[in-house]
Amino acid sequence: MVESFSRICIKPTHMDSFLSPPSFRTFYSNRDLILNLTRREIQGRYRGSLIGVLWSFLTPLLMLAIYTFVFSVVFQARWGGDEASRTDFALILFAGLMIFNLFSETINRAPGLVLGNANYVKKVVFPLEILPVVSLGTAIFQLSISFIVWLLFFIIFRGVPPLTIFLLPLVLLPFFLIVLGISWMLASLGVYVRDVNQIIGVLVTVSMFLSPLFYSISALPEQFQVFMMLNPLTFVIEQARQVMIWGEGIRWMGWGIYCLVSLLIAWVGFIWFMKTKKGFADVI
Repeated sequence: MVESFSRICIKPTHMDSFLSPPSFRTFYSNRDLILNLTRREIQGRYRGSLIGVLWSFLTPLLMLAIYTFVFSVVFQARWGGDEASRTDFALILFAGLMIFNLFSETINRAPGLVLGNANYVKKVVFPLEILPVVSLGTAIFQLSISFIVWLLFFIIFRGVPPLTIFLLPLVLLPFFLIVLGISWMLASLGVYVRDVNQIIGVLVTVSMFLSPLFYSISALPEQFQVFMMLNPLTFVIEQARQVMIWGEGIRWMGWGIYCLVSLLIAWVGFIWFMKTKKGFADVI
């Protein structure tokens, strides 16, 4: 297995075949396949259950209620040490939580994506590189449902949200690219190194506590804040809360840097996947 992996990585390849822009036309030409697989995955997740896709609404509602009770009632937590109410705390917490859930779901599934679809590996015509895209699409669907729940909660208890909420897709776009790039890398590594699945589970849990999910970044000593900023979740969670709750705009300088980093990660992840996928059939 390791020999196959080394041989594939060392073997010279025609980089133009996947570095050139036409390679990304694969996603456009297979858009119907991506949509159908995403729809089938969403339906399959709730197939056989009594209330079906309604679980998509109930799950975030239950999470919102449980986290709010535990952190604002049991631990008496207040966001940033101010006098924010329990409702405010729930809105702030859930805004970050639904972004983390997308990250957690997609990254945790990535190492098993190719292994779980071994029947596609033998099919020469099937574009394996769309599997992480389908996984991300499914997670975005769940994020959208969670956002609707959050928005209803906001309107009921705080009224009309600020107009800056319309900037949210722009805030999330580079984050999706980062998740996609990491997913490509992990989907490939998961084929050759089966321990990746266990390692990623631990790292995702660590990233949850090293992001401003349960506490504000200002609660950390200043010398440690720079380390939290290295977490790809930190910037997007902070920015999402600013446009969704506090009516502040995007910090364009930070957003521009975040976009460049996300494009680099997505590009490297895609190259890595395309370079190594030739050996999948030998290993599986």
